[in-house]
Amino acid sequence: MAVLVLSGVLALAAGGCVCVVWAARGGPRWVRAVAAVTLAAAELVSWMGRTSRNAGSRGGSDD
Repeated sequence: MAVLVLSGVLALAAGGCVCVVWAARGGPRWVRAVAAVTLAAAELVSWMGRTSRNAGSRGGSDD
């Protein structure tokens, strides 16, 4: 079941990347919409990664 879910996520990510490239070359409106959603999701994941790394480094040191 996990393999099926991960395969679906991988297919969505690959399709999103294709739409981003296609939109950069002037694709149809729906392609530009999918590309915008893909880029927003990538920005969100990147922001969440930075937030979690910063939260882990806030512990401070007792030097």
